[in-house]
Amino acid sequence: MQARKFAIAVRRLADDLTYGLDGSRFLGSGIDYVQSRLYQAGDPVKSIDWRVTARSAKVHVKEYEAQRRIPAWLLIDTSASMVASSLARSKYETALHVAGGLALACLDRTSPVGVMGLGSREVRVEPSLAKDQVMQWLLELRRHAFDESTRIVRRLQQLRPTLGSRSIIIVLSDLHEPGAAQALALLAQQHEVAVVQFVDPAEVMLRGVGFLRAQEAETGRGFVARGSSVGVDHRRIADDLRRGGVDHMLLRTDQPFVHRLRQFFRNRGFAGRGAR
Repeated sequence: MQARKFAIAVRRLADDLTYGLDGSRFLGSGIDYVQSRLYQAGDPVKSIDWRVTARSAKVHVKEYEAQRRIPAWLLIDTSASMVASSLARSKYETALHVAGGLALACLDRTSPVGVMGLGSREVRVEPSLAKDQVMQWLLELRRHAFDESTRIVRRLQQLRPTLGSRSIIIVLSDLHEPGAAQALALLAQQHEVAVVQFVDPAEVMLRGVGFLRAQEAETGRGFVARGSSVGVDHRRIADDLRRGGVDHMLLRTDQPFVHRLRQFFRNRGFAGRGAR
């Protein structure tokens, strides 16, 4: 029952994301319009270019460029910091929901989808056009651990030399690892890279509360810190990613995000413009 609810939710998100996104490179290349030409016997009626036909008084049809299957990789942070939450829905659950919607949106546009985990457990699925295979792995990833450490930099180092052709890389993480932004910028030198960074409201609200005693989610290590030093510096990370040519979006788990997510991918052609 839960698996069915998850599949329905991600299908609905995929439909929301693909609406009006024909020009978005990050959801797959799809089919590109090339030109219009005179109608020939046997051409399908649905390909008629009605605007050109009305202007020229002669029936024209649209021609499209052959599909280019640009592989899309979904890099999902499976570490413990993504699971810790002050809300009923964690960063991790939200990230899997987003990953499922993006996966189906890419597959609908004939882009093969691969999945890779950014935690200490080994998760890697090579790009495929089989929706059942991709959804199976996303469903399996719903099982999580509360002690898994982050391996963003290491996983990116493992992935980069194996990418033969130009690929789309979408990272879903809270970026709780030093050096992650720099590793992503290095990857963006050869590939299209976008980052959706998840933040729990408690990570924002704790700033400025003075001293506090806490426990690190991934190691269990206790520590005392000032509120201003808790979590990650989102502004600095955003600046580092922008300078590295990586598109970046900050997504809070306590706020509606579907419209913002659609706008984010709608406004992205190729990376390098940074977040607004």
